[in-house]
Amino acid sequence: MARKNQTPPKSFEDALAELERILGDIEGGQVPLEQSLLMYERGQFLIQHCRTVLARAEKQIEILGKAESGEPASQPMAGDVQDDESEGGDEENAVEENGP
Repeated sequence: MARKNQTPPKSFEDALAELERILGDIEGGQVPLEQSLLMYERGQFLIQHCRTVLARAEKQIEILGKAESGEPASQPMAGDVQDDESEGGDEENAVEENGP
């Protein structure tokens, strides 16, 4: 099968760019069927490549984020709590302003 002969892209970003191009070409409907099938196969290869790269990155982040005790040392980002509170407040104010 041709999948074994696929050349991996140089970077994750290159893989995404190529995948987007393939998707656009196939969705455009101007590509002959046989070429569409080859492009689809390449797209599947690129998806698997991206998943593998992301899985490796997740493992690396887990390793870097472990506390000395071995437990995950994850903490919410400072902006997350403030963003949630401000969004809720805006909705309440919008309802009050539009009320009778």
